[in-house]
Amino acid sequence: MLTRRGFAGVGLAAWAGRMLPEAAYAQRAAIQGNLPDDMVWLNANENPDGPPRSSIEAMTKVLAEGGRYHYQEFRAFYETLAHSEDLTPEQILIGAGSSEVLHAAMDAFTSTTCPLITVAPTYEGPVELARRGLGREVLQVPLEPPYAPDVKQLVAQAEKAGGGVIYLCNPNNPTSSITPKKDLAWMIDNLPPKTMVLIDEAYAHFADSPDFESGLAYVRQGKNVIVTRTFSKIYGMAGLRAGFACASPELIARMAPFRNNVISIVTVRAVLAALAESKTLIPERRAKFVRVRRELCEWMRERGVPYIEPQGNFVMIDVGRDAREFISAMPPKGVAVGRPFPPMNNFLRVTIGTDSDMAKFRTVFWGVYKA
Repeated sequence: MLTRRGFAGVGLAAWAGRMLPEAAYAQRAAIQGNLPDDMVWLNANENPDGPPRSSIEAMTKVLAEGGRYHYQEFRAFYETLAHSEDLTPEQILIGAGSSEVLHAAMDAFTSTTCPLITVAPTYEGPVELARRGLGREVLQVPLEPPYAPDVKQLVAQAEKAGGGVIYLCNPNNPTSSITPKKDLAWMIDNLPPKTMVLIDEAYAHFADSPDFESGLAYVRQGKNVIVTRTFSKIYGMAGLRAGFACASPELIARMAPFRNNVISIVTVRAVLAALAESKTLIPERRAKFVRVRRELCEWMRERGVPYIEPQGNFVMIDVGRDAREFISAMPPKGVAVGRPFPPMNNFLRVTIGTDSDMAKFRTVFWGVYKA
């Protein structure tokens, strides 16, 4: 992340490139016009449940103390968060959402001789930051059916380049597909020298496939692996901006200078309250999302609508024609859906919402689909 002290040394073009991911992917800002008051927002992979009640109460309580920095609380915060993942405080780095720590990883580990190696399509943030913000080489390997990474090709690219950063979003955004655990294990066991794996697990809590495995076990083993997590998704705190990276103390130390600052004490208290009930909160929320997701998939199967089997809190639907038609036609009818994801131009990304959200989605979607 760029600090205010470093701003003067960065040209305007570079600064614009660094800002591109957040600015370009601001979903609601892209949907304009006269919209219904009862809009259903299924466009940004948000959690309609929002923060748990305990977090709201904790935030309300601390607001009156917002005039203080509360720096003395952050060591205990790091310890609590690290303990929740069976790590030490030296193995985590907190950021404003997982986007900040992903940015820190790009700054710390890519270079003119160390490219970013990833799949296509995937979450664009690290790709655009590396390519346009930092001027790094980006090597992309197309996903293989059923929309899984070709890990052998990723490793081959790293070996050919003499090292690099392999970035995987798992489950992947936008396809909602996963990297099978045997493939992940093979890749980490066969990493070339000067190569590390950066695994973005923003949607990990929604995966229910027995073939999914978190990369955190490899972090605990001291492998050349960085895992990023966020409180934006299952915890419903997208607007509160809290995320973290997990890695060996050595890798965290290299990333730390690029992290901007501490997060808000209001967000800290919200996270601590949610962590205190995570053993019940996460399973309950996952079960609800999986049920609603399964019901939507059953509805599409009954009507012969193709889709990619989802493991995130969203699904990619093959509408059979340019998806931009749906992206523009649905908001005036009260439902906002995801942006285009070239080259998957016939696919529509739809976030899983509440039961009533999805009922409205089905009505509006079907009307446009059959038109």
